[in-house]
Amino acid sequence: MDRVLTKIFQSINPDWINGHIWEILAVGIVTSLLLAIIPRWEQITDRFSRWLGYGGMVALLGMAFLVFYDITTRKLFHGGSIGLQELEWHLYAITFLFGIGYTLSVDKHVRVDILYTRYPTQLKWSIDLIALTLFIIPLTVLIIAQALPFVAESYLQQERSGDPGGLCCRWIIKSAILIGFIGLYLQTSGEIRKRILKLVKSCSSKGG
Repeated sequence: MDRVLTKIFQSINPDWINGHIWEILAVGIVTSLLLAIIPRWEQITDRFSRWLGYGGMVALLGMAFLVFYDITTRKLFHGGSIGLQELEWHLYAITFLFGIGYTLSVDKHVRVDILYTRYPTQLKWSIDLIALTLFIIPLTVLIIAQALPFVAESYLQQERSGDPGGLCCRWIIKSAILIGFIGLYLQTSGEIRKRILKLVKSCSSKGG
């Protein structure tokens, strides 16, 4: 397994990625639209995001337990562990990263446009479709493209905490960036399909 990962990460070229970033973004947008035409794709992405959300929930519960344990040992027994404190931050990051796609799937993300709620339903769907395709998809593709060499370098250098007693294998938590934003990319393509289906159904009902 170690040899396979080493070969994969060694093949990642940051200079090539940076030199072809516009092509990568274009491929990412086109791929998301192709995925959106797959029958029941939105159900697949919702299910995948739900499982990631469960993972984030477990991470949150684990973080809460570790914080309680860490505070108790430090206050009552004058103990504590640098590794446990770092693990708390890692679990917090996983909670956030794994929850992004699930939040989008249930439409509970924060909207800052105060005018959005006043728009007609069809206009809302159209705005969502444009924002999903031209904003969220490029953003996720960009982050995934930049995270690949980030994780690869960490793995190849066997990066670990610089603090005594800190955690090793920092590439694992950095991989959570990839997993989280790949999940967001897939969920966004599912949301694109939902908006397209709603718009098509709305136009068909009006035409009929």
